[in-house]
Amino acid sequence: MEIINSVFSWFIKKRIHQMELFMKYPINVQHELLYKLLLEAKNTEWGKQHDYQNINNYHDFINKVPLQSYEDIEPYVSRIKQGEQNILWHSEIKWFAKSSGTATGKSKFIPVSRESLENCHYKGGKDLLAIYHHNHPNSKLILGKTLVVGGSSKLNQFNGDSYFGDLSAIIMKNFPFWVEIRRVPELAIALMEEWEEKIEKMAISTSKEDVSNISGVPSWTLILLKRILELNKTDNLLDVWPNLELYMHGGINFSPYQAQFEKIIPSTNMNYYENYNASEGYFGIQDQSKIKEMLLMLDYGIFYEFIPVEHSEENNPKTYPLEEVELNKIYEMVISTNAGLWRYRLGDTVQFTSIAPFRIKVAGRTKHFINAFGEELMIHNAEKAIAVACEKTDAIINEFTAAPVYFESKKSGKHQWLIEFEKTPDNLSHFTAILDEELKSLNSDYEAKRHKDMILSPPELIPIAKGTFHQWLKSKNKLGGQHKIPRLSNNRSFVEEMLQLLPISQ
Repeated sequence: MEIINSVFSWFIKKRIHQMELFMKYPINVQHELLYKLLLEAKNTEWGKQHDYQNINNYHDFINKVPLQSYEDIEPYVSRIKQGEQNILWHSEIKWFAKSSGTATGKSKFIPVSRESLENCHYKGGKDLLAIYHHNHPNSKLILGKTLVVGGSSKLNQFNGDSYFGDLSAIIMKNFPFWVEIRRVPELAIALMEEWEEKIEKMAISTSKEDVSNISGVPSWTLILLKRILELNKTDNLLDVWPNLELYMHGGINFSPYQAQFEKIIPSTNMNYYENYNASEGYFGIQDQSKIKEMLLMLDYGIFYEFIPVEHSEENNPKTYPLEEVELNKIYEMVISTNAGLWRYRLGDTVQFTSIAPFRIKVAGRTKHFINAFGEELMIHNAEKAIAVACEKTDAIINEFTAAPVYFESKKSGKHQWLIEFEKTPDNLSHFTAILDEELKSLNSDYEAKRHKDMILSPPELIPIAKGTFHQWLKSKNKLGGQHKIPRLSNNRSFVEEMLQLLPISQ
């Protein structure tokens, strides 16, 4: 154990020193990385199409390479899925992270290279632990086990040696041995598709382990922890895992869940660290113990550009490199990565809280969305589902909005829909059921969270009297112009205001 501690201490010191260097010279780090990416990809099909060998600076780069959406790169991705290589990236691509739906399909498949696994996703995990131990030098974290609450699908085969699944499944399948020996539960359980059985087996097997840290999305993690408490007949998780000291979370807003975690883990020594990772890459890590901002990680094989959010809807919006961003301004993120995403519009928005070093907080999405439980329900999903429900029930809608209802006691969460009908359906329950089923068919993440009502119960529909939305806009002096009803919201402020101040039809 002394040897392990010595090696681990050496790694922490080395990596913290490297982070200090990129924080000191962030612009140099980013532009050197861009040149490296271009050099490695210049002989790919994409690199040749966009003349990478003659790109000498950032100005050349943005002039030769247009901004990309998933729909733009999907034809290239489809070819890679079928086994073609050297298309977007020079090394073999055989893994694809299945992510939430797009306007033209149920799911998108993000290429994952060996470089992105090792130099981005795994590096991010190691760095979070290095930062944590640097901030908490007396930690005994490495003496215990790591509970990883992964995704909801196993790895599936596309064609030959090509696979897809949740990013967490891909990461766990490729974990280095030194991580795997400290991770619980065993892989056979962690990659189970049936969540009800999976939660039960995870709860039983991990209750016997000495878990010191947990990693996972808050919604699923909370369900697992509550089941563990039930099995062990206690309301204090420290009775099960007395050495628990860290929860690493990301993916959705933690604020609605924090009070519930603190209730079942009543310890002042418990720490909560946020990380910002996605199928496309690992972007940020909370580097200060009590301040919920994240250090933008600049040496993970990702080159960043930023679009001011007020210009996101323009046909060809101007992008800004890192050295030109401003404090407290909201930007859409654009990334070029070591898995072959080039000037890719991520859809996330961030706000810079510091530029020395560069720290961010996630502001939201460029489009209306709900992601309270990891469901990533997008506006195009909602509008399509509403249209189908109207068609099948002969209903007509004037306006609608929706927001999450968070976990309460032992109840699962749900989406609450406020709908103003021009023509009300004969059977509201039937309309709601169609809406729910259509959302499942359009969005695989929503479908997973609705599985057996474990995370999300069926949606709740509240019909609103005609003219209500108009009255609300008028009360806010927002009638006319570009002012629009917020279709989807990731918090309840607007819905609560509507419910409290405006009439609801019976």
